[in-house]
Amino acid sequence: MRTDNVFKEWVPAWFIKAVLIYCLLPSMMLLGLYNSNVTYAASYLDIEPEDMQFVMCVTYGTLFATALIEARFFKYFSTRNYFLCIQIFTSAILIISAYTSNYYQFIFLRIAEGICMALPGVSMRMLLLSKFKSKNAIIIVYSIFYGILLTSSTVTMHMMVWILDRYDWKHMAYGAALFQVIGMALILLVFNGKRFIKKFPLYQLDWVSYILLLTGVLCGAYVFVYGEKLYWFASVHIIVAAVVAISFGGLFVLRQLYMKRPSLNMNVLKNADLRIGLLLFLLFYISRATLNMLHSAMGKIWNWEPIHVMHVQYINAAGIVAGLTISAILFARGIATRYLLATGFLCLAVYHIWFTFLFVPDVSLKQISIPYFLQGTGVGMTFVPLVLFSISTLKREDTLAGGFVTVSGRFWGTTIGFCILQNAQVFLQQNHYSKLQQFVSLENSETQSRLAQSAQAFMSKGYATDAANSLAIRQINSSIVNQTVLLSDMEIYTVVGCCLLVLIVLILLNQHIKHSLGLIKRRSGKYFPKTMW
Repeated sequence: MRTDNVFKEWVPAWFIKAVLIYCLLPSMMLLGLYNSNVTYAASYLDIEPEDMQFVMCVTYGTLFATALIEARFFKYFSTRNYFLCIQIFTSAILIISAYTSNYYQFIFLRIAEGICMALPGVSMRMLLLSKFKSKNAIIIVYSIFYGILLTSSTVTMHMMVWILDRYDWKHMAYGAALFQVIGMALILLVFNGKRFIKKFPLYQLDWVSYILLLTGVLCGAYVFVYGEKLYWFASVHIIVAAVVAISFGGLFVLRQLYMKRPSLNMNVLKNADLRIGLLLFLLFYISRATLNMLHSAMGKIWNWEPIHVMHVQYINAAGIVAGLTISAILFARGIATRYLLATGFLCLAVYHIWFTFLFVPDVSLKQISIPYFLQGTGVGMTFVPLVLFSISTLKREDTLAGGFVTVSGRFWGTTIGFCILQNAQVFLQQNHYSKLQQFVSLENSETQSRLAQSAQAFMSKGYATDAANSLAIRQINSSIVNQTVLLSDMEIYTVVGCCLLVLIVLILLNQHIKHSLGLIKRRSGKYFPKTMW
């Protein structure tokens, strides 16, 4: 069936593209909506920062699991009604979230939001792909799609900080809901009531596999997020979550292997390129997780205001756009995938090694701008080539399963990356704190001199003697803590940077990573790849 039939005839192609791109924005922004200001969200819900990380994993994990069944829903409903229902449900959930202060209720709402986020992603991208007639259509559309995905957190943070600076929590949810309402109006304006593809019934939907996968994913995320805080398997909660995750995950795999018509064709994992792509996605997201350490240092060590951090993040976003643009141009010209991947990971390696010299008590924006931009460039140059490389050699009927596998790599890379860095930071900071305390004892003459100077400074501001002494001790302890954080960050960045250099060598030597975009471009004219997020 012709894809143009779902759009009203009088609507120009450029406007349809603009509407489709706009409608992609809200679902992308919802992923990091409440993580754009973790401190405020955590205080409103009376929870810890780890809980907010779990909220993000719940949303992303639900999105990941729902991608397994998304195509069936899209085949059942007419295109316009399908998108309208998603927008309506999302708006309602956001409004309810505005009046929810209970953490457990909030978790269930975020699960619902994860479902709503997953449903329009692939179908919107397929429609957008149908409006580009260029031989490089797939490069253009993927660059736009993943560009929005990768920069959405920066845009979301800008909007949320602006709203929270002037209004409150409820208005943040109202602002997000407003985007959905505008999207509804645009959908009504552009789409007619026809179908994109032939109707397919829902009665054969594999709900059992979906529940097994979702439960296993959420329990697995719980183990990785809370493992360090609950002392791993010393906690009954971690043991139960791990058992459930392994059991349900195993049952999901067995069900796919022995079902006549599985939801996920496990045979795709026999493809070497897909396996390599999955591994590279895991390593890519683990290395990308270090960016959160830098943002944390901006606020807690360098004492930059949230509004300033928000503006600084546009440097990184500009790097992402530059990286996506460069990789798209080079891909269109037939540059081999391994060179693009190696260049992208090289930018990330340089960023990590450069920043090992910038984790100092005070740093200027000018000093961090270039490596911070390079991080975004590396992410932008790596992402789309990695997605296309992973699915380039799959058969047409396997692209859906292959896309789902790459999504799993991105989800688990994000979750495992958080876990690794969290444990590394705690371990290193404890070691450094113990060592530094030995040189800052009260018996030390230099320490006594510094305490006296600090106390005198506080007394000159009007503090009583006892209060000034207490504040002076607290100030020195704060300096020690900050120094332990900086030393830990330096060590982690050094290790990650060196590992990335080794990875670059392996990429250049690997015999499988030789593909340019020629195969993808040849196949894109025959069908629209239904890969996942």
